Amino acid sequence: MALLETRDIYKIYQVGDNAVHALDGVSVEIDRGEFVAIMGPSGSGKSTFMNVIGCLDEPTKGRYLLDGIEVSGLKRDELAEIRNRKIGFVFQGFNLLPRTSALENVELPMLYNNLSSAERRKRAMAALKMLGLEGREHHTPNQLSGGQQQRVAIARALANEAPLILADEPTGNLDTKTSIEIMDLLVRLNRESQITIVLVTHEPDIADYSRRIIRFRDGRILSDEAVEKS
Repeated sequence: MALLETRDIYKIYQVGDNAVHALDGVSVEIDRGEFVAIMGPSGSGKSTFMNVIGCLDEPTKGRYLLDGIEVSGLKRDELAEIRNRKIGFVFQGFNLLPRTSALENVELPMLYNNLSSAERRKRAMAALKMLGLEGREHHTPNQLSGGQQQRVAIARALANEAPLILADEPTGNLDTKTSIEIMDLLVRLNRESQITIVLVTHEPDIADYSRRIIRFRDGRILSDEAVEKS
């Protein structure tokens, strides 16, 4: 069964007298354990698509199923619960709380899951250790490098043991060496833990880390192809 599936999804915005189709009948299936890159020029619909599958925005029409759950039509609080349990987010700008330690940043999503403080601390420590941040738990973001901050953000995405990570330009603020380290890390998480990863990128060399590239144009899927590995 597909982990996520969109069926004939539309997102239509009314701009004056014109109806703008940000998504125009998009149907796609992504199976559990896949690593998929989403590409396309500005205005192609890739960011709108990520917002829909991340339960951050609702489609105008069409169906969206996430881990067997019919998402389209859920109420706001139900969407928030789905996001928290099923999706980990990684952003270009890290989105860490500046005066909060790495450990506390990773614990944050778990505050809404009725976990005990001991369990939250245990999971957060394990995620940070997995990402090579042992000994950095009590550092605030301004005491960490860009690569370390992104590792904290990935640890935060893993903390609730969600089956899906959505990464929006995760290397956009990083130098080439650090970008390679972060992408190698995502590949390892995908292979070893079978975490499904969907990332938006405009960089072909970053997309090549994935095993499938979906290209958008004018709100539609232009191509959907497997990545050939040498």
